[in-house]
Amino acid sequence: MGAGKKDARDRQKEQEKERKKRGSRKYGQAKMKHSRMGIYSCVYAGASFALILSCILVAFIMRGKTWAFLGGFGLLSAVLAVLGIRASIKGMREREKNYITCKAGLAGNIVILLGLLTIFIGGLK
Repeated sequence: MGAGKKDARDRQKEQEKERKKRGSRKYGQAKMKHSRMGIYSCVYAGASFALILSCILVAFIMRGKTWAFLGGFGLLSAVLAVLGIRASIKGMREREKNYITCKAGLAGNIVILLGLLTIFIGGLK
């Protein structure tokens, strides 16, 4: 009999803990975490944007005499943007996560990639 009461008390304590956890959440649902790959996508977008800004700064300081340096960093920036798009698509596949970082990373990387594409096409003319 002592063991049965102990089990009932343990169950009651566990239920109380669960109720306390649910009380801090909106509508009793679990707090969803951000998608890991979505966070990576945002990091890729930030790194790509930082590379583009550094290229613009170097071109301004060196008065445009660093074409190989800028071309390499521009290509690296485009690769990072493509990796960011890929990461955000993978992040959308994660279950029960908050996908806002995936959406923000996807939008940011697409804008960066389109900007680089317009710079490239403008340079060809």
